[in-house]
Amino acid sequence: MSKRPIVTLLTDFGTSDHFVASMKASILNIHQDVELIDITHDVPAHDIFAGAFTLRNAIDLFPRFTTHVAVVDPTVGSARRPILVMTDNFNFIGPDNGLFSYIYQSETVNRVIHITADYYFRNPVCPTFHGRDVFAPIAGYVAKGVDPRKMGEPVNDYVKFETPRPDTSNPKVLRGAVLHVDRFGNCFTNFTKEHISLAALRGGGKFVTVNPQDPTKNREIVKFVTHYAEAQPNELFALFSSTGHLEIAALKVPAARVLEARRGMEIQFHIP
Repeated sequence: MSKRPIVTLLTDFGTSDHFVASMKASILNIHQDVELIDITHDVPAHDIFAGAFTLRNAIDLFPRFTTHVAVVDPTVGSARRPILVMTDNFNFIGPDNGLFSYIYQSETVNRVIHITADYYFRNPVCPTFHGRDVFAPIAGYVAKGVDPRKMGEPVNDYVKFETPRPDTSNPKVLRGAVLHVDRFGNCFTNFTKEHISLAALRGGGKFVTVNPQDPTKNREIVKFVTHYAEAQPNELFALFSSTGHLEIAALKVPAARVLEARRGMEIQFHIP
């Protein structure tokens, strides 16, 4: 007995309206024997960067050949292209607006297709709801076994943003940045074990948050833990998160609020 194909959904639609249900119905109208899994529909509205980060960190445990539909699409209906990204492991369907930037870095990309074969679209296509009328039907056909190469022509000029990489040119002060703030107020940085060793963390290294508007608000984080309960209530600390990123957190309070942190804020690591 063959396994049911899996299609995941990630959007900024929320769940209080009909949007997500309409996308699922559009997929099921093409192929009913499919397993639909919600990654999240709570990406902040129009926040392509948050959607890209969340998608990247959600996909690794899915079975190979899962199809991921991602829709964070503030320019829906404009000239931005609908695309299908084929990698060694997965298919990704969504707008060509940078939403797959982390995928381009982390996956082996075989082909990016500009979806133009409107035979596979829902008819008529509403210019404000490509999630239902373009991306969902395409996912249904891919799950059904239709060759994605029939759906358009390959492109090489797809949109991608450069994710900030730590500056390690100074051996005593590494400069990184906050990539993402989660719902708990934890700050995910672009530091990983590639950049910072456990020995440096445990040997007196410290993190400094940089507030360019008011340097008096710069904060030092000197405690490193392996899990949250090692810290004291309200205490700021650092740990390696489940995504592999170095995370700045505080026990039972949002670290982002304490630090006045947001995506892009500079984080330094001072090596003793």
